[in-house]
Amino acid sequence: MYSRIVLAYDGTREGRAALREGALLARRCGSEVYLLSVVPNDSGIQFAESVQGGPMDRMQESYKAILSEGLERLKQLGFSPKARLIIGDPAEQIGLFAKEVGADLVVVGHRKQKLIQRWWSGSSGAYLVDNLGCSLLIGRNAISDEAFEAEMKATGA
Repeated sequence: MYSRIVLAYDGTREGRAALREGALLARRCGSEVYLLSVVPNDSGIQFAESVQGGPMDRMQESYKAILSEGLERLKQLGFSPKARLIIGDPAEQIGLFAKEVGADLVVVGHRKQKLIQRWWSGSSGAYLVDNLGCSLLIGRNAISDEAFEAEMKATGA
C-alpha cells in the first residue's frame, strides 16, 4: 500500500508519537523509510541572526541532534532510513521532499495551538493538505511501550 514513507520529525513529544506510529505502519507495509527534519527559517530567526550572528547555527546543531536521535530510534527498530536535514518553511519543505523521493505517505505530528498562534504562524496542516501529492497521516496515537514492542515483535522486528 505504502512503499515510501516520509517521517517528518522534530523531536517533540508529538513528533516522537508520530515517529512511532509511522514506524509501525512502515513495518506493516514493508515500506522504505525517509526521515526528514526541517530547521524553521522564519522571520524571528532571521531577525535574531541579523542582530547577533549565531542563532541559526545553534538551531541547526539542535536539529542535527534531533535528526540523529530519530535515525538512531529507527535503526534500533531494524530500519535503514534515508535522512535529510533541510532549512526552510517546514510545511513547504516537507511537501518538496515528499515529491522528490516519490513518497506515498507523509507522517507528521500535531501540536495544538491557540487561535493567535495559528493566525500568526499560519496552518502548516492546511498547507500540506492542499499541496501534498500523496497521503498524509497526522500521528496522534499514543502507543505504550508494551503495545509498541508487541507489535514490532509480531511484525518481525
